[in-house]
Amino acid sequence: MFKKSDFFFLLAVMISFFVSGLLWFTGQQMEGIFTAIWVPAILGFGIYFKLMVIGADRDE
Repeated sequence: MFKKSDFFFLLAVMISFFVSGLLWFTGQQMEGIFTAIWVPAILGFGIYFKLMVIGADRDE
C-alpha cells in the first residue's frame, strides 16, 4: 500500500514539523511559522503525486 515515495513525503512532513517546533520554542517565532506552512504544502504535493499515479494506473 505504501511506496518509498510515500515514506519520503511523510519524512519531509515530520522533519518540517519538528524544525518549526524547534524554531518556535527557541524564540524564532516568525521562522517557525514560515516552516510550519510547509507541512500542508508538502502533504498537498504528496497527495497530488499519489493521485497522478493512481490515474495513470487506471488509464492502462
